[in-house]
Amino acid sequence: MRLCVIPARGGSKRIPRKNIKSFCSQSMIGYSIKAAISSECFDEIIVSTDDAEIAEIAKSFGASVPFVRPKSLANDYTTTIPVIKHAIEWFNTQGQSPLEVCCLYATAPFVRADAIRKAYEQMKREKADYCFTVTSFAFPIQRAFKTTQENRVEMFYPNHFETRSQDLEKSYHDAGQFYWGKAEAFKQTAKTTFFKGRHAVYFTTTLSSRHRYARGLEACRINASGTREKWRAGLKAVFRVDASLTMGAGHVLRCLTLAQELKENGEDVDFICRKHKGGLIYISCVQRMGTSNGY
Repeated sequence: MRLCVIPARGGSKRIPRKNIKSFCSQSMIGYSIKAAISSECFDEIIVSTDDAEIAEIAKSFGASVPFVRPKSLANDYTTTIPVIKHAIEWFNTQGQSPLEVCCLYATAPFVRADAIRKAYEQMKREKADYCFTVTSFAFPIQRAFKTTQENRVEMFYPNHFETRSQDLEKSYHDAGQFYWGKAEAFKQTAKTTFFKGRHAVYFTTTLSSRHRYARGLEACRINASGTREKWRAGLKAVFRVDASLTMGAGHVLRCLTLAQELKENGEDVDFICRKHKGGLIYISCVQRMGTSNGY
C-alpha cells in the first residue's frame, strides 16, 4: 500500500489558516491534493488535521480524513515525522500496512505530479529509505556571514573569503514540497538521523523547473480589486515574509528562489518584513538579490 499524508493543522501562527488560504482562486491545500491524485502513485490520500474546516475542504478536493489528529500532535512544537508516524500507526490499527509513504505539504502550490512520480521511481531505483525535493542555493553558502552580539559581521567560512564563487562546491536546501519514504524508515527515524547514511537521496528541482514555477505566477496575479489578470512584464512583485535567529529562515529561502527567477525575468521584486531582533531577512536579501528594499 502506498500512502500520501498531507499534514495540515489549523493553528498556524505566522500565517493564520495558511493551509486553506486562497491562492489564485483556489484553496492552497487543493494544489497538493490535485497533484497527489494526478500522480496516480497512491492507494490512499489522506489529510492529517485537527481542524473541521480544513477537513471539509480537503474532502471537497478528493482527499480522505479518516481520523482527527490528536491535540498533542497539533501544537506549535510538533515536527513532521511524529505526525507521519501517527498516520502510519493508525492504518496499522485498521489492519492495513503502508509500505511506502509520501509526506506532501499542504502549502506547495507549485508541486507537480510528475515530480512526485519521478521521486518515487528514484527512491525505488536507488534502494534508498527516503527521497525528497531539493533546490540549489542561489548564492554560495561558503560566503555566508552572521551578526555578532556587538552588531558586527563574521563569515562562517573565512577561509573562502577570496575563493571564486565558481570554485565553491554547490550546495542545496530542502524545497519544502514532499518526502517519500519507506513506512518503517518514517517509524524509526529521528530528526537527528534523517540526513545520515543511506537515509536520503535527492531528487533535484532543476533550474528549468524553477523557471516553470516562476512562469506559473503569470496566471496568479490578483489585482487591487481582487480580479485575476495576466501577469505583465515590468509589474512589481512583493513578498511578505519574516525571519530571525529565533524564527528560522527556511520560508525566506523558498521565497527568494522564486524572487530570483522573477528578477531575472525583468520583474521588480521587493520584500516586506517586520524588524526582529537578530533579523535574517536583511542579510538574506542583500546576499541573494543585492537589495534591502522593504526592510
